[in-house]
Amino acid sequence: MDKIFIIFLLTYIVIALGQPPLFRIDRAGAAIIGASLMILTGSISEWDAFTAIDYKTLIILFGMMIVVANLRLSGFFNIVMGFIIKKINHPKTFLKWLIVISGILSAFFVNDTVCLMFTPFLLSICRNLNLNPKPFLIALCMSSNIGSVATLTGNPQNIIIGNAGNLSYSTFFIKMFPVSIAGFLILYITIFLFYKEDFKKDISVKTSFKIRYNRALTLKTLIVTSFVILFFMIGFPMELVALGAGCFLLITRRIKPEKVYALIDFRLLVFFTGLFIVIKSLELSPFATNILEKVGSLSISNLWFLTIVSGILSNIVSNVPAVLIIKSFLSRGDEIHWLILALSSTFAGNITILGSIANIIVVEGASHRVKISFWEYTKVGFFVTFLTIFLGTFILLFENKLFSF
Repeated sequence: MDKIFIIFLLTYIVIALGQPPLFRIDRAGAAIIGASLMILTGSISEWDAFTAIDYKTLIILFGMMIVVANLRLSGFFNIVMGFIIKKINHPKTFLKWLIVISGILSAFFVNDTVCLMFTPFLLSICRNLNLNPKPFLIALCMSSNIGSVATLTGNPQNIIIGNAGNLSYSTFFIKMFPVSIAGFLILYITIFLFYKEDFKKDISVKTSFKIRYNRALTLKTLIVTSFVILFFMIGFPMELVALGAGCFLLITRRIKPEKVYALIDFRLLVFFTGLFIVIKSLELSPFATNILEKVGSLSISNLWFLTIVSGILSNIVSNVPAVLIIKSFLSRGDEIHWLILALSSTFAGNITILGSIANIIVVEGASHRVKISFWEYTKVGFFVTFLTIFLGTFILLFENKLFSF
């Protein structure tokens, strides 16, 4: 068996497991070890390994992480939570605003951060209002994934897809926003049907929530964020806009730099760097060349096949590694293929707790108060995933026909 394929296979097995037995190797470690082995065994040259790294994706991620870190430190998310509290007059109203706001925030900021900030807030609100927190926690997981599909910066795999497919931010948003809206509706109805009894009770207790935030830093960061989104929409290079925004926000007298750096997920950046090299090594191998020649590029008639394959693969090895594999087969594909890949790889993350990091953050963060079993999550996730992928794909195919005239 080819050494490149063996290294690739072992790397992806560890990524799929999360951590292998006997060894304390996480996904980032597996990616770096795999990349190093590819270089050390001569499977890829040092220059090819260097050029394999998608610096645009890494710069966009790094810049947006700095922006989100400043939003967290400023207390912006406390303001959002205070807004939700004011709107609560019934469990159904609470669910509606939770899905909409967490989904919208996840579209423009990292969905993992939204889940991290909202989980303790949800637990506190549900305790004070005597509500079952499970439907709201599950809704938070899924709405953050659904909302993140709307923009190229909503999640890491979208950034990769945007760069690989040369997609514009504005076009992506226009076509994917309706998909997110449809997903929100499906999620709301599904959660309500599965937990009908929990939405019959009236809210008789009002909770108090003290909003702490830094007015100047919040205003500054929101202004910068607004310009970032505007420049993205206009079509400025996303990596330059994100990095420029991050650099500007580092110029401050209020926040110590180490506080910002502590909130940057450097492990994710390391994970991506290693994966880029591992996948490029596979692409350059005779094994991959033979596969590509046999399979060829996916045509318009294979879009449903692409949806199914990316959805399944995303649940086996996680969405980012799945996208990095599949994009090799879409080098000659047109825009619709990349949109379908973004949709299916993102929505597939809702089917199980392990489907996305956002899910794990919520479930683990709430574990000291409430236990959400794998099956309880999956029975809701299966219906939400199937319906959102099916309806979302139909919407994209309809848009493709509509805009082709």
